[in-house]
Amino acid sequence: MAARVPAGALGRRVVCGTEYGTVRYVGSVPPTAGVWLGVEWDDPQRGKHDGTYEGTQYFKCRHPRGGSFIRPDKANFGVDFLTAVKDRYGLNDEQDGTENTLVFGKKTVEFVGMDSIVEQQRQVRLNQLVDISVRECAVSHAGQEEEISRTCSNIRHINLSKNLISSWETVTAIASQVRNLETLNISENKMKFPSTSTSVSSVFSKLRILALNQTEITWTEVLLCAPGWPALEELYLAANNITVLERPSNVLQTLKLLDLSDNPLLDGNQLHLIAHLPRLEQLILRNTGISSIYFPDAGFGCKTKMFPSLKRLAINDNKISQWSSINELDKLPSLRSLQCHNNPFMDTEKNPETLRQLIIAKISQLEVLNKSEILPAERKGAELDYRKIFGNDWLAAGGNWNPEENKPSEDFLAAHPRYPSLCLKYGAPEEGELKGRQPVTLKNQLLTLTIKCPENPEQKPVEKKLPESMTIQRVKGLLYRLLKIPGSELKLSYESSKLDGKEVELDNDLKPLQFYSIENGDCVLVRW
Repeated sequence: MAARVPAGALGRRVVCGTEYGTVRYVGSVPPTAGVWLGVEWDDPQRGKHDGTYEGTQYFKCRHPRGGSFIRPDKANFGVDFLTAVKDRYGLNDEQDGTENTLVFGKKTVEFVGMDSIVEQQRQVRLNQLVDISVRECAVSHAGQEEEISRTCSNIRHINLSKNLISSWETVTAIASQVRNLETLNISENKMKFPSTSTSVSSVFSKLRILALNQTEITWTEVLLCAPGWPALEELYLAANNITVLERPSNVLQTLKLLDLSDNPLLDGNQLHLIAHLPRLEQLILRNTGISSIYFPDAGFGCKTKMFPSLKRLAINDNKISQWSSINELDKLPSLRSLQCHNNPFMDTEKNPETLRQLIIAKISQLEVLNKSEILPAERKGAELDYRKIFGNDWLAAGGNWNPEENKPSEDFLAAHPRYPSLCLKYGAPEEGELKGRQPVTLKNQLLTLTIKCPENPEQKPVEKKLPESMTIQRVKGLLYRLLKIPGSELKLSYESSKLDGKEVELDNDLKPLQFYSIENGDCVLVRW
């Protein structure tokens, strides 16, 4: 039994069937004979105890039932990288036996030199590989020195996820033989990382994308390894139980994407520690437990110096309950795309269309919300509607049509920091617009509209009462019947006295009239 246990087995990763674990003990377990392996399993359901058997503690587990003993012949300690590549791509030696002979009638003829020809063909095929995936191939070590570089000289992208790699040194040993490595995925390998600063080498000098999801790496360890990643642009660190961050000092300065999803961050203030990465364009914070976002260096209507290049932000599945955090996002100077599904603040408004309009109105430069593009007409409608919805609150808080007397309270500006800029953009809401307006609700009210056909003067204007919830598509259907227009594509727009003669296109058939902020007395223009 002892001969089957590889040297240095303690701490090695093993797989038994479909279950992965780490060897925590090698030795005897009286009263039984022979060698046992004490394994801490990744899935505690596979275990039986915490490393203690018959009153004796042989090893420790994080879970009270996460460990058990197995015989060495039940454990797979893995293979080297090149063996896994050959097995995965059908280039192993086992295929050679039947290729060296050919049968003519009853005679078998052996081709002398066929072995060398097959080997040459295999080498050619291996050297053609650029993108290699050996996911779940039980890779545990690099193999013979320089064997990878001799055999697979063109590799640029490697997927080593869910293997038996137990240390960063193994990763470095493999990568050191791949001169042009650009993408590396080593997720789902429970590894040991350097705990102190290491000498910087050129092993990862061309690496642009690195995935370290579910590897148990800490943020401190990330920063210790980061000097070796001088060209890194994308870093994926999901599900590593990272709780606290530290400010990177002269590292990760080339980073454009950072994924911290599924890490229980201590609070939203942790983000301040990574807020000065100069090139960071995309930050993924799904399910990190954050409940608020705040940029203390900027006041109402000002832009923060934090996250200067951030264009895309994902904060789905968090605990953000206050609209003030959404207000804060308007301070980000470069933000263009936001994902924010499944946060408590979204429960404050039952109408999903109104909810979307509120977010659009609060973040001025947003172009994509929850993966849906924000068209110019949608933004204009959202901002005009926001201006009306909160107009009475603005007046009650000290707002006034006279600029000299317009002094809304600090509380109002904190809740609606964009309101002054919307009034500058569209003008303050007129008194007639605010009468009878119910805050944050869009009821099915009837609008009295005038229908005109500007390019067909023989068609007299018609006055109609339409529900503001009526979609543009249904309006078109009504107009086809009302105006007896033959099968043509209608183009609708509207004009209002409040828009200084400007026309607004009604260009989305699925949107209701209220989406475009059409009011009583407005004129719908029909062209075909």
